[in-house]
Amino acid sequence: MSGIDRVFQAMHMSASALKAERARVDIIAKNIAHANTTRMPDTGLPYRRQVAHFAPVYESQRDGSVDITGVRLAGVHKDYSTPFEIINDPGHPDADEDGNVLFPNVNTIKEMAELITALRAYEANIQVTDSFERMAQSGLRLAE
Repeated sequence: MSGIDRVFQAMHMSASALKAERARVDIIAKNIAHANTTRMPDTGLPYRRQVAHFAPVYESQRDGSVDITGVRLAGVHKDYSTPFEIINDPGHPDADEDGNVLFPNVNTIKEMAELITALRAYEANIQVTDSFERMAQSGLRLAE
């Protein structure tokens, strides 16, 4: 593989990470937006936190080897391991006969920490992409 091919492969890897992290940010934002949704229209239950799962992207090479060429969003799964929060609020429209209300299993502090992590990863991949772009421009200038 030539040097130029490696630069473009690295840019592709970084671009795939940007796309995956963007999806993760969107999922986290959705979780935060629904942090107080006590009844979803389709289930009648509180909103259940969603989690992004990533997976590597593999590419077969001519010599029979396999390289990791990026990352992708493998799926979005609901968090069933964290229980709903139960709050006693007899005046709430979704309160049961004991006055208890089920709230989503969304911890906004945890979501904000996840958001910061996702944004830092996004920013790091932008810097990587910028670095490869500068390297490619330098290579083109040298070729003149």
